[in-house]
Amino acid sequence: MEEDVARPARGEAMEAVAPSARGRTRYEDDLYTWVQEQVALLRARRFDEVDVELVAEELEDVSKREYSRLSSCLRVLIMHMLKWDQQPEHRTPSWIFSIREQRRRFDRLLQGSPGLKSRLDEALAEAYPDARDWAANETHLPPEEFPPDCPYSWDDLLERPFDLDSVKT
Repeated sequence: MEEDVARPARGEAMEAVAPSARGRTRYEDDLYTWVQEQVALLRARRFDEVDVELVAEELEDVSKREYSRLSSCLRVLIMHMLKWDQQPEHRTPSWIFSIREQRRRFDRLLQGSPGLKSRLDEALAEAYPDARDWAANETHLPPEEFPPDCPYSWDDLLERPFDLDSVKT
């Protein structure tokens, strides 16, 4: 029978969290429990029992996910700005709300992971072609109708005002 493993309260015995080596959860079988066990081992300073290679891979994956979130924010933001600029007759309040939401997500992401600031230009260069294709698809216009390179400065992306009064209802 598999042992139930939970995060210990401060000062609680490590054995309640990380079973002996032979009873330890395998990464392949249960990622969540494996992570909890590795965290418990680290907190208990039982470094010789930590699966160092897999922990390093997981930490690297966290970094990749944060970068992916950054790129995703930019992609959605740019797509809505392109649509806004290309089809003023179809503007809707939801585009403005989406722009605002992506700006908020972008800000929160950089507050939580300021190291991403060093990769902003890379993320923008990566996000723009997808945003352009997405905008073309949603507007039913050929991609060539949109600039080949991102037409927006960082000030445009993060500060340009969008006015609800210019939306036709």
